[in-house]
Amino acid sequence: MSDEDSSGWQLTESDPGVFTELLKRLGVPYIVDDLYSLDPESLAALQPIHALIFLFKWLPQSPEDEHSLGAGHYDLDFPGFFAHQTVNNACATLAVVNALGNIPSLPAGPQFEDLMNFTTGMDPQTCGMAITSADWLREAHNALSPPSAISLDGLDLPKQSEEAYHFIVYLPVLGSLYELDGLKPYPVRHGGYDESGEGWVKKAREVIESRIHTYPTGALEFSLLALRDDPIPGMRRRLDALQGSAGDAELSDLMNKFSNENSKRERWAFENSSRRHNHIGLVHALLLALAKAGQLDSAKADAQRVMQGRSEKQRAMHS
Repeated sequence: MSDEDSSGWQLTESDPGVFTELLKRLGVPYIVDDLYSLDPESLAALQPIHALIFLFKWLPQSPEDEHSLGAGHYDLDFPGFFAHQTVNNACATLAVVNALGNIPSLPAGPQFEDLMNFTTGMDPQTCGMAITSADWLREAHNALSPPSAISLDGLDLPKQSEEAYHFIVYLPVLGSLYELDGLKPYPVRHGGYDESGEGWVKKAREVIESRIHTYPTGALEFSLLALRDDPIPGMRRRLDALQGSAGDAELSDLMNKFSNENSKRERWAFENSSRRHNHIGLVHALLLALAKAGQLDSAKADAQRVMQGRSEKQRAMHS
């Protein structure tokens, strides 16, 4: 969304490390992981999953399209928590809050608990205003946003419309799959699901895949994240139980998974630290040095090849 009417909320990236750090600041012991596939095996590896966060290219809807909700329909009597998005750039945090507000017996920090208690009984519009007016929540959101180091104000450049992306959430509430989109007037109910087998994620896969198929083949205008339990505490308990089982296959496999999880957290911490730093001066100095050495054109061509390779890899993952 544009920066107009952002009320101080900055854009955030669709990155699991960003969302996991936000959850940590809310006092919620969950993490967020990337989902590159919706196949049963990929989803089973991340269970228990509490919600799926979906990012897609947002297009303004006409009034005629307002009720074009796929197989779902508005639930005017939604029994859970739902807040509207009342300012721009807040949709990532709002999607997280809409998800957390519908998880029973959620462990959370005192500030977030107070906010949820304060919004009890509010209509979605007032609830959204209360959430986005919380200074501490906006500061937690902005702490993970890249600094805006370049201003084009005063240059009289023609304004260009930017592509807008939007976060929504899919999750189970009282036996039904719901889509919570802060830009819609009501939650969208996609129907009940079979509690056995994959449970609600099977229904979510059907709905999300149907939505993805509305995009052109090979399009990359979307991403999917899973809100799940942090696996590390459970891994630690299991490792303690297996101590002394030298050569045990389960122990070896678990140690590899534990190491991978810790490496991921270290990478997230480094990337989040980098996001808070203003790299413009460094980038300018590097470009200047490459230009003076006559290597800028070749470096640009190499970068383009790398990005093309990454794009092709992502298309292959989503195809």
